[in-house]
Amino acid sequence: MDIPAIAPFAKRLAEIDALMQATDFYSDQRRAAELGREHQKLTELVGLHEKLTQTAAAIKEHEALLADPATDADLRTLAEEELVTLRPELPKLHEQVMVAMCPPDPADARNTIVEIRAGTGGDEASLFASEMARLYTRYAETRGWKVEPLDSSPSEAGGFKDVTFLVTGDDVYRTLKWESGVHRVQRVPATEANGRIHTSTVTVAVLPEAEEVDIQISPDELEITVARASGPGGQGVNTTDSAVQIIHKPTGLIVKCADERSQLKNKAKALKVLRARLLERKQDEEAAKYSAQRKAQIGTGDRSERIRTYNFPQSRLTDHRIGFTSHNLPNIMEGQIEELLVALGEAEKVEKLKKLAEKSEAAN
Repeated sequence: MDIPAIAPFAKRLAEIDALMQATDFYSDQRRAAELGREHQKLTELVGLHEKLTQTAAAIKEHEALLADPATDADLRTLAEEELVTLRPELPKLHEQVMVAMCPPDPADARNTIVEIRAGTGGDEASLFASEMARLYTRYAETRGWKVEPLDSSPSEAGGFKDVTFLVTGDDVYRTLKWESGVHRVQRVPATEANGRIHTSTVTVAVLPEAEEVDIQISPDELEITVARASGPGGQGVNTTDSAVQIIHKPTGLIVKCADERSQLKNKAKALKVLRARLLERKQDEEAAKYSAQRKAQIGTGDRSERIRTYNFPQSRLTDHRIGFTSHNLPNIMEGQIEELLVALGEAEKVEKLKKLAEKSEAAN
């Protein structure tokens, strides 16, 4: 088993060590935080690589002892016992090192904006959109994440035509990014007298929160209008022109927010969503240049791709990208999706390792 070269990573770690010694290192808090995270990951990688190297050397040494006829019986027994432990450890360490060497998605550590929209299926779609919002909110609670509503459009059936919220916490985007796509639900609606199964869909978009340095928006590119918020909410909502709609004139993107009673707060939230959408568009344009090389095993994450089916009569969830199936749909709808997300993460890891191996072979 070949041990991958650590030199480029060790060199980068030394460079960051030098940068962190500079007196003005913390003058740029955002850059300092990014370098701090990179330093931590590189330190872990170098430590894992050292352990891998030591384990491989120990195995070689013990095998040499066993191959030497002059080795006494006690030492031979000790070497055999050590090899029982060391040999299974080697491939595990090798995989850990390879995974750590895979370049991370820069957005993985970011907070995330989740947009859920009712698709085909009328009232059933809007009801399922509401249930999906509840699912993600429940899951966020189990992770200790914070969910902040941004905007929503209720339907007459009691669901949502669309709902948008911000999720903040550790590794939110890394965990939820593969939820983007079309989610299909199959069940018998409460209003269906003949018990026929109805199929409807919702689309989910998972967007990494953009910062001002990522997306520069000029004020003259925006058309901002305010209106009186509609729907329940008390006197403040009914009498205040607090709802904000922003049109980004260069792209035609429209964002609205009426969740807060404050016009300023709604404007800030709408701009947050707009930046995330513009960042997504920018990333999509870059990805399109390399689409043939970047199509992953678990799908593109495109919102036009049907990624999952929720079959209520059979209590079955199926993720079509990785062939994952669960017959525990009631618990899943309560936010218990950790097993599914772990499976998606493993599929992503396999794909990254495959690409890293191909890159290594091409270099050799």
